[in-house]
Amino acid sequence: MRAITFIEKLRFEPDHPEPMPTEGECIVKVRLAGICSTDHEIVKGYMGFRGIPGHEMVGDVVKGSPEWVGKRVVAEINCVCKTCDMCQAGLSSHCRKRTVVGIAGRDGCFADLVAVPEHNLHEVPETIPDESAVFVEPIAAACQIIQQVSIDHRSNVVVVGSGRLGLLIAQVLAKTGCKLEVVGRNPKTLLFCEKKRIRSTSVESLIPRNDRDVVVECTGSPQGFDIALSLVRPRGTIVLKSTYADGTIPNPAAIVINEINVVGSRCGPFPDAINALARRDIDVSPMVARSFPIERGLEAFQASRQPENIKVLLKINPR
Repeated sequence: MRAITFIEKLRFEPDHPEPMPTEGECIVKVRLAGICSTDHEIVKGYMGFRGIPGHEMVGDVVKGSPEWVGKRVVAEINCVCKTCDMCQAGLSSHCRKRTVVGIAGRDGCFADLVAVPEHNLHEVPETIPDESAVFVEPIAAACQIIQQVSIDHRSNVVVVGSGRLGLLIAQVLAKTGCKLEVVGRNPKTLLFCEKKRIRSTSVESLIPRNDRDVVVECTGSPQGFDIALSLVRPRGTIVLKSTYADGTIPNPAAIVINEINVVGSRCGPFPDAINALARRDIDVSPMVARSFPIERGLEAFQASRQPENIKVLLKINPR
């Protein structure tokens, strides 16, 4: 099969071995896959990953349980044991033995075929096109924030980072009715927010006031944490979404002195994300800047690094 692999460097392989499913797994033929910031960090060494990257996808089940074969699906990325203490406590995304699709210990979806556990699959309604369904995983990650932190119309909230994930988070949080602002560097993505009637501010014109109840940091850069600290009020909450291969969190003195709550936030509820797309609560179509066939995957990675391209997709087996 065709695949994008990362060992010491990123490369396209026209004849990579197909995945061999284990008991309880299905094989999904990937239609579209999305390139995200985590994929770029993997190339820099994040998680020490080696293999086929990619975790945002939509595709068709071609092998596995008869219940699933032929269905168009998206797949949760945490592959879990169901037996450890974390799984038994309802915290399976923190399974002691988990592998993570395209991130840790398991090949991902930048390939013709990907193996995933059957219980990770979610069928996609016909009303959601492939170009939207490919966003389910990051939308779910955005939905996780309101599962972890109480946000309502009284909350003063700012999203630091107007990249791919930041724009999805902003749209999810806007539905809470909170007082919302997005801070970023890219004029194109800040304009996207304004068109959605979400207030936006460039980093250069930002005035730190330490008055926000909740600050969501999703810049993908250690500098984003400094900005978050300059905005959050004493005893406020910083939600961290950034993952990166290098860099450290700044001196914790400000966290201690101001008694800041710091919440790590990762994967989220797929049903909520699918329902949000079905209701058209979230608009992702303007975010797709370019699409490339898998044979041009390396070129797609380069394009995804350009600030003018909000989201780049890989067309692997498009319909």
